[in-house]
Amino acid sequence: MGLFSFIKNAGAKVFGIGKTDAEEAAEAVAKELKLEEAAARNLEQTITDLQLQVEGLNIFIDDDAATVSGLAYNQATREKVILVVGNSNGIATVDDQMTVEHEEPVAQFHTVASGDTLGKIAKTYYGNAMKYPVIFEANKPMLTDPDKIYPGQVLRIPALD
Repeated sequence: MGLFSFIKNAGAKVFGIGKTDAEEAAEAVAKELKLEEAAARNLEQTITDLQLQVEGLNIFIDDDAATVSGLAYNQATREKVILVVGNSNGIATVDDQMTVEHEEPVAQFHTVASGDTLGKIAKTYYGNAMKYPVIFEANKPMLTDPDKIYPGQVLRIPALD
């Protein structure tokens, strides 16, 4: 008889068994979208649990990028929400689309490097290592202990009053 050629994935459609490459790809995309949607809802719940006041909070995740929208109570809340989302595993960028109800000065951001302490960071930004509680307070409730920071973490550095 000999060798016959067939369309490899046609059998799934004819016999209802298995899946075509296109069907498998579509399922993989749908699964990824569900995971991203679940991650976004988990982040929204975390923000609520941290009692950060954002009206109409919405987080959308696409691959390693997150978009955050809503009305934040103040600038500090806005920045903390950005940090909660951005300091989450798998998020590389945050597109801040939030508005602020009560305007305040914008804080600086600092990415923790190996060997950093809040005192060392305070010395860099404020010229006084003893001002570390200002940084600690500015990053509550995400920080629960001034000694528990890690390389790669991003912190708010507010202006001194």
